[in-house]
Amino acid sequence: MKPSNKNRMLPALFLFFACHPGMAIDIDRPDIRSFIDTMVEKHSYDRAKLESMLLQAESKENILEAIAKPAERTLEWEDYRKIFITRARIEAGMEFWKENQDELQRISDETGVSIEMMVGIIGVETYYGRITGNFRVLDALSTLAFDYPPRSKFFRGELEQFLLLIREEGMEATDATGSYAGAMGRPQFMPSSYRAYAVDSTDDGKRDIWTNWSDVIGSVANYFVRHGWKRGEEVVSPATLGDQWKGNTPENTLTPQESVTSLSHQGVMFMTKLPGDQKSQLLTLIGEDGEEFWVGFHNFFVITRYNRSVMYALAAHQLGQEISLAVHQQKTDASAEVKHAES
Repeated sequence: MKPSNKNRMLPALFLFFACHPGMAIDIDRPDIRSFIDTMVEKHSYDRAKLESMLLQAESKENILEAIAKPAERTLEWEDYRKIFITRARIEAGMEFWKENQDELQRISDETGVSIEMMVGIIGVETYYGRITGNFRVLDALSTLAFDYPPRSKFFRGELEQFLLLIREEGMEATDATGSYAGAMGRPQFMPSSYRAYAVDSTDDGKRDIWTNWSDVIGSVANYFVRHGWKRGEEVVSPATLGDQWKGNTPENTLTPQESVTSLSHQGVMFMTKLPGDQKSQLLTLIGEDGEEFWVGFHNFFVITRYNRSVMYALAAHQLGQEISLAVHQQKTDASAEVKHAES
Protein backbone atom coordinates (compact mmCIF):
# COMPACT_ATOMS: atom_id res chain seq x y z
CA MET A 1 0.00 0.00 0.00
CA LYS A 2 1.41 3.38 -0.99
CA PRO A 3 1.72 5.65 2.07
CA SER A 4 -0.08 8.95 2.24
CA ASN A 5 -1.11 11.31 5.00
CA LYS A 6 -4.83 11.18 4.32
CA ASN A 7 -5.92 8.11 2.40
CA ARG A 8 -5.70 4.91 4.43
CA MET A 9 -7.18 1.46 4.15
CA LEU A 10 -8.73 0.75 7.53
CA PRO A 11 -8.24 -2.58 9.32
CA ALA A 12 -10.72 -5.43 9.54
CA LEU A 13 -13.50 -3.40 11.19
CA PHE A 14 -14.19 -1.78 7.83
CA LEU A 15 -13.56 -4.85 5.70
CA PHE A 16 -16.75 -6.65 6.69
CA PHE A 17 -19.17 -7.28 3.84
CA ALA A 18 -22.05 -9.72 3.55
CA CYS A 19 -21.26 -12.71 1.35
CA HIS A 20 -23.45 -13.28 -1.69
CA PRO A 21 -23.75 -16.24 -4.04
CA GLY A 22 -21.01 -16.33 -6.64
CA MET A 23 -20.03 -18.08 -9.82
CA ALA A 24 -18.05 -21.32 -9.62
CA ILE A 25 -14.43 -21.08 -10.73
CA ASP A 26 -13.93 -22.58 -14.18
CA ILE A 27 -10.81 -24.74 -13.87
CA ASP A 28 -10.70 -25.22 -17.64
CA ARG A 29 -9.87 -21.55 -18.20
CA PRO A 30 -6.34 -21.30 -19.64
CA ASP A 31 -5.04 -19.05 -16.86
CA ILE A 32 -6.46 -21.29 -14.14
CA ARG A 33 -5.20 -24.40 -15.89
CA SER A 34 -1.75 -22.79 -16.03
CA PHE A 35 -1.92 -22.02 -12.30
CA ILE A 36 -2.82 -25.64 -11.55
CA ASP A 37 0.06 -26.89 -13.70
CA THR A 38 2.47 -24.59 -11.88
CA MET A 39 1.32 -25.82 -8.45
CA VAL A 40 1.79 -29.42 -9.54
CA GLU A 41 5.18 -28.87 -11.13
CA LYS A 42 6.61 -26.40 -8.58
CA HIS A 43 5.21 -27.87 -5.37
CA SER A 44 4.29 -31.46 -6.30
CA TYR A 45 0.70 -30.60 -5.44
CA ASP A 46 -1.78 -33.41 -5.98
CA ARG A 47 -3.59 -32.41 -9.17
CA ALA A 48 -6.86 -34.15 -8.35
CA LYS A 49 -7.03 -32.61 -4.85
CA LEU A 50 -6.18 -29.17 -6.18
CA GLU A 51 -8.81 -29.34 -8.91
CA SER A 52 -11.36 -30.55 -6.38
CA MET A 53 -10.59 -27.60 -4.09
CA LEU A 54 -10.75 -25.02 -6.86
CA LEU A 55 -14.05 -26.47 -8.07
CA GLN A 56 -15.44 -25.51 -4.65
CA ALA A 57 -14.22 -21.91 -5.01
CA GLU A 58 -16.59 -19.17 -6.14
CA SER A 59 -15.82 -15.87 -7.82
CA LYS A 60 -17.88 -13.32 -5.94
CA GLU A 61 -19.00 -9.97 -7.29
CA ASN A 62 -19.07 -8.36 -3.85
CA ILE A 63 -15.39 -9.17 -3.38
CA LEU A 64 -14.58 -7.43 -6.65
CA GLU A 65 -16.73 -4.46 -5.61
CA ALA A 66 -14.95 -4.29 -2.25
CA ILE A 67 -11.43 -4.40 -3.69
CA ALA A 68 -12.28 -1.86 -6.39
CA LYS A 69 -13.80 0.54 -3.90
CA PRO A 70 -12.53 -0.45 -0.46
CA ALA A 71 -14.31 0.54 2.71
CA GLU A 72 -12.27 3.64 3.31
CA ARG A 73 -12.64 7.37 3.14
CA THR A 74 -10.28 10.27 3.41
CA LEU A 75 -9.41 10.61 7.08
CA GLU A 76 -7.26 12.91 9.11
CA TRP A 77 -5.65 11.72 12.33
CA GLU A 78 -8.42 13.27 14.44
CA ASP A 79 -10.99 11.08 12.65
CA TYR A 80 -8.84 7.97 12.62
CA ARG A 81 -8.06 8.24 16.33
CA LYS A 82 -11.75 8.58 17.23
CA ILE A 83 -12.49 5.30 15.49
CA PHE A 84 -9.92 3.23 17.38
CA ILE A 85 -9.24 5.01 20.68
CA THR A 86 -12.70 4.69 22.22
CA ARG A 87 -13.87 3.95 25.73
CA ALA A 88 -15.55 0.75 24.53
CA ARG A 89 -12.42 -0.53 22.83
CA ILE A 90 -10.24 0.37 25.81
CA GLU A 91 -12.59 -1.55 28.12
CA ALA A 92 -12.59 -4.52 25.74
CA GLY A 93 -8.80 -4.37 25.76
CA MET A 94 -8.73 -4.32 29.55
CA GLU A 95 -10.92 -7.41 29.64
CA PHE A 96 -8.73 -9.13 27.05
CA TRP A 97 -5.61 -8.25 29.07
CA LYS A 98 -7.08 -9.68 32.28
CA GLU A 99 -8.33 -12.86 30.62
CA ASN A 100 -4.99 -13.54 28.92
CA GLN A 101 -2.61 -11.98 31.42
CA ASP A 102 -0.43 -15.06 31.99
CA GLU A 103 0.08 -15.76 28.29
CA LEU A 104 0.64 -12.10 27.48
CA GLN A 105 3.29 -11.86 30.20
CA ARG A 106 4.98 -15.11 29.19
CA ILE A 107 5.18 -14.18 25.52
CA SER A 108 6.30 -10.65 26.31
CA ASP A 109 9.09 -11.96 28.54
CA GLU A 110 10.20 -14.40 25.86
CA THR A 111 10.07 -12.04 22.88
CA GLY A 112 10.62 -8.57 24.30
CA VAL A 113 7.46 -7.26 22.65
CA SER A 114 5.51 -5.24 25.22
CA ILE A 115 2.07 -6.41 26.32
CA GLU A 116 0.53 -3.07 25.41
CA MET A 117 1.85 -3.38 21.85
CA MET A 118 0.36 -6.83 21.34
CA VAL A 119 -2.94 -5.76 22.89
CA GLY A 120 -3.01 -2.57 20.81
CA ILE A 121 -2.49 -4.43 17.53
CA ILE A 122 -5.17 -7.04 18.18
CA GLY A 123 -7.56 -4.30 19.29
CA VAL A 124 -7.11 -2.25 16.13
CA GLU A 125 -7.07 -5.24 13.80
CA THR A 126 -10.14 -7.18 14.91
CA TYR A 127 -11.51 -5.57 18.11
CA TYR A 128 -10.24 -8.57 20.09
CA GLY A 129 -11.66 -11.12 17.69
CA ARG A 130 -15.07 -9.52 17.32
CA ILE A 131 -14.62 -8.60 13.65
CA THR A 132 -12.46 -10.93 11.57
CA GLY A 133 -14.33 -11.10 8.25
CA ASN A 134 -16.81 -13.72 7.05
CA PHE A 135 -15.55 -14.48 3.54
CA ARG A 136 -14.15 -17.88 2.73
CA VAL A 137 -10.47 -17.25 2.08
CA LEU A 138 -10.59 -19.69 -0.84
CA ASP A 139 -13.28 -17.55 -2.51
CA ALA A 140 -11.54 -14.26 -1.76
CA LEU A 141 -8.16 -15.28 -3.11
CA SER A 142 -9.53 -17.18 -6.11
CA THR A 143 -11.74 -14.24 -7.09
CA LEU A 144 -8.89 -11.75 -6.87
CA ALA A 145 -6.30 -14.07 -8.37
CA PHE A 146 -8.28 -14.79 -11.52
CA ASP A 147 -10.90 -12.05 -11.93
CA TYR A 148 -9.13 -8.89 -10.73
CA PRO A 149 -6.42 -8.07 -13.30
CA PRO A 150 -4.96 -4.99 -11.52
CA ARG A 151 -3.53 -7.14 -8.72
CA SER A 152 -3.87 -10.67 -10.05
CA LYS A 153 -0.14 -11.38 -9.72
CA PHE A 154 -0.13 -10.51 -6.01
CA PHE A 155 -3.25 -12.52 -5.23
CA ARG A 156 -2.14 -15.54 -7.25
CA GLY A 157 0.93 -15.51 -5.07
CA GLU A 158 -1.24 -15.40 -1.95
CA LEU A 159 -3.49 -18.18 -3.30
CA GLU A 160 -0.36 -20.25 -3.88
CA GLN A 161 0.70 -19.58 -0.28
CA PHE A 162 -2.79 -20.44 1.00
CA LEU A 163 -2.83 -23.78 -0.81
CA LEU A 164 0.59 -24.63 0.61
CA LEU A 165 -0.59 -23.55 4.05
CA ILE A 166 -3.65 -25.80 4.13
CA ARG A 167 -1.53 -28.75 3.01
CA GLU A 168 1.04 -28.07 5.73
CA GLU A 169 -1.50 -27.44 8.47
CA GLY A 170 -3.95 -30.20 7.49
CA MET A 171 -6.75 -27.65 7.09
CA GLU A 172 -9.85 -27.83 4.92
CA ALA A 173 -9.65 -25.23 2.17
CA THR A 174 -13.27 -24.19 2.63
CA ASP A 175 -13.06 -23.72 6.42
CA ALA A 176 -10.74 -20.70 6.59
CA THR A 177 -12.54 -17.34 6.76
CA GLY A 178 -11.28 -13.79 6.67
CA SER A 179 -11.53 -10.40 4.98
CA TYR A 180 -12.48 -9.79 1.36
CA ALA A 181 -8.74 -9.62 0.59
CA GLY A 182 -7.96 -12.95 2.25
CA ALA A 183 -6.55 -11.69 5.57
CA MET A 184 -7.19 -14.39 8.14
CA GLY A 185 -8.08 -14.82 11.76
CA ARG A 186 -7.71 -12.59 14.78
CA PRO A 187 -4.37 -11.05 13.72
CA GLN A 188 -5.50 -10.69 10.07
CA PHE A 189 -2.53 -12.44 8.49
CA MET A 190 -2.34 -12.91 4.75
CA PRO A 191 -1.36 -16.51 3.83
CA SER A 192 2.28 -15.55 3.17
CA SER A 193 2.49 -13.93 6.61
CA TYR A 194 0.75 -16.90 8.20
CA ARG A 195 3.34 -19.29 6.75
CA ALA A 196 6.24 -17.02 7.68
CA TYR A 197 5.29 -15.70 11.11
CA ALA A 198 2.49 -17.69 12.77
CA VAL A 199 3.66 -19.84 15.68
CA ASP A 200 2.37 -22.71 17.78
CA SER A 201 2.48 -21.15 21.24
CA THR A 202 0.72 -24.05 22.95
CA ASP A 203 2.82 -26.88 21.47
CA ASP A 204 -0.29 -28.71 20.26
CA GLY A 205 1.05 -29.13 16.74
CA LYS A 206 -1.19 -26.46 15.21
CA ARG A 207 -0.88 -22.74 14.46
CA ASP A 208 -4.46 -21.67 15.11
CA ILE A 209 -4.97 -17.92 14.62
CA TRP A 210 -8.78 -18.18 14.67
CA THR A 211 -9.61 -19.64 18.09
CA ASN A 212 -6.37 -20.07 20.07
CA TRP A 213 -5.46 -16.80 21.77
CA SER A 214 -2.02 -18.08 22.76
CA ASP A 215 -1.18 -18.75 19.12
CA VAL A 216 -2.60 -15.38 18.12
CA ILE A 217 -0.59 -13.47 20.71
CA GLY A 218 2.56 -15.45 19.99
CA SER A 219 2.17 -14.93 16.24
CA VAL A 220 1.74 -11.17 16.58
CA ALA A 221 4.80 -11.00 18.83
CA ASN A 222 6.82 -13.14 16.40
CA TYR A 223 5.87 -10.85 13.53
CA PHE A 224 7.30 -7.90 15.45
CA VAL A 225 10.44 -9.77 16.46
CA ARG A 226 11.09 -10.90 12.90
CA HIS A 227 10.78 -7.30 11.71
CA GLY A 228 13.33 -6.04 14.22
CA TRP A 229 11.42 -4.97 17.34
CA LYS A 230 13.85 -3.86 20.05
CA ARG A 231 13.02 -4.80 23.62
CA GLY A 232 12.27 -1.84 25.89
CA GLU A 233 12.98 0.88 23.32
CA GLU A 234 10.77 3.92 22.90
CA VAL A 235 8.26 4.01 20.05
CA VAL A 236 7.34 7.63 19.46
CA SER A 237 7.57 11.03 21.13
CA PRO A 238 5.41 14.16 20.80
CA ALA A 239 7.36 17.04 19.29
CA THR A 240 7.26 20.76 18.64
CA LEU A 241 9.13 22.85 16.09
CA GLY A 242 11.40 25.42 17.68
CA ASP A 243 12.52 28.81 16.39
CA GLN A 244 15.45 27.15 14.62
CA TRP A 245 13.12 25.28 12.31
CA LYS A 246 13.46 26.75 8.82
CA GLY A 247 12.35 24.15 6.31
CA ASN A 248 9.01 22.90 5.09
CA THR A 249 7.47 20.08 7.08
CA PRO A 250 8.44 16.86 5.28
CA GLU A 251 5.91 14.38 3.91
CA ASN A 252 5.32 11.43 6.21
CA THR A 253 7.39 8.41 5.25
CA LEU A 254 7.61 4.80 6.35
CA THR A 255 11.41 4.84 6.16
CA PRO A 256 13.18 7.05 8.72
CA GLN A 257 15.63 9.43 7.06
CA GLU A 258 16.94 11.33 10.09
CA SER A 259 18.47 10.67 13.50
CA VAL A 260 17.83 11.95 17.01
CA THR A 261 20.79 14.32 16.60
CA SER A 262 19.92 15.59 13.13
CA LEU A 263 16.33 16.35 14.09
CA SER A 264 17.47 18.18 17.23
CA HIS A 265 19.92 20.27 15.18
CA GLN A 266 17.09 21.24 12.83
CA GLY A 267 15.05 22.65 15.70
CA VAL A 268 12.71 19.73 16.40
CA MET A 269 12.12 19.57 20.15
CA PHE A 270 11.26 16.20 21.69
CA MET A 271 12.25 13.99 24.60
CA THR A 272 14.05 10.66 24.32
CA LYS A 273 16.66 8.58 26.10
CA LEU A 274 17.74 7.03 22.81
CA PRO A 275 21.28 7.72 21.53
CA GLY A 276 21.92 10.49 19.03
CA ASP A 277 22.50 8.13 16.11
CA GLN A 278 19.12 6.41 16.55
CA LYS A 279 17.17 6.46 13.27
CA SER A 280 14.20 8.82 13.65
CA GLN A 281 11.68 10.71 11.57
CA LEU A 282 9.50 13.78 12.04
CA LEU A 283 5.82 12.99 11.45
CA THR A 284 3.01 15.48 10.87
CA LEU A 285 -0.65 14.72 11.51
CA ILE A 286 -3.85 16.77 11.73
CA GLY A 287 -5.31 16.25 15.18
CA GLU A 288 -8.30 17.58 17.01
CA ASP A 289 -6.51 20.82 17.83
CA GLY A 290 -4.77 21.21 14.49
CA GLU A 291 -1.31 20.19 13.34
CA GLU A 292 0.51 17.67 15.53
CA PHE A 293 4.17 16.73 15.35
CA TRP A 294 5.65 13.42 16.44
CA VAL A 295 9.05 11.81 16.18
CA GLY A 296 8.93 8.13 15.31
CA PHE A 297 11.81 5.88 16.36
CA HIS A 298 12.87 2.43 15.15
CA ASN A 299 10.06 0.53 16.90
CA PHE A 300 7.45 2.86 15.44
CA PHE A 301 8.50 1.87 11.95
CA VAL A 302 8.39 -1.79 12.92
CA ILE A 303 4.67 -1.27 13.61
CA THR A 304 4.22 0.12 10.10
CA ARG A 305 5.41 -3.23 8.73
CA TYR A 306 2.17 -4.71 10.07
CA ASN A 307 0.11 -2.11 8.22
CA ARG A 308 1.85 0.46 6.05
CA SER A 309 0.28 3.52 7.62
CA VAL A 310 1.62 6.12 10.02
CA MET A 311 -1.85 6.65 11.46
CA TYR A 312 -2.34 2.92 11.97
CA ALA A 313 0.95 2.64 13.85
CA LEU A 314 0.17 5.59 16.09
CA ALA A 315 -3.36 4.34 16.78
CA ALA A 316 -2.16 0.84 17.70
CA HIS A 317 0.52 2.29 19.96
CA GLN A 318 -1.81 4.75 21.67
CA LEU A 319 -4.59 2.18 22.14
CA GLY A 320 -2.14 -0.12 23.87
CA GLN A 321 -0.87 2.71 26.04
CA GLU A 322 -4.40 3.74 27.05
CA ILE A 323 -5.30 0.15 27.95
CA SER A 324 -2.09 -0.28 29.93
CA LEU A 325 -2.80 2.86 31.95
CA ALA A 326 -6.35 1.74 32.64
CA VAL A 327 -5.29 -1.77 33.70
CA HIS A 328 -2.65 -0.48 36.08
CA GLN A 329 -4.97 2.18 37.47
CA GLN A 330 -7.57 -0.48 38.14
CA LYS A 331 -4.99 -2.56 40.02
CA THR A 332 -3.90 0.48 42.05
CA ASP A 333 -7.50 1.30 42.95
CA ALA A 334 -8.20 -2.30 43.96
CA SER A 335 -5.08 -2.38 46.14
CA ALA A 336 -6.08 0.89 47.80
CA GLU A 337 -9.54 -0.49 48.54
CA VAL A 338 -8.06 -3.57 50.17
CA LYS A 339 -5.74 -1.47 52.35
CA HIS A 340 -8.61 0.81 53.29
CA ALA A 341 -10.78 -2.16 54.28
CA GLU A 342 -7.96 -3.63 56.42
CA SER A 343 -7.26 -0.38 58.25
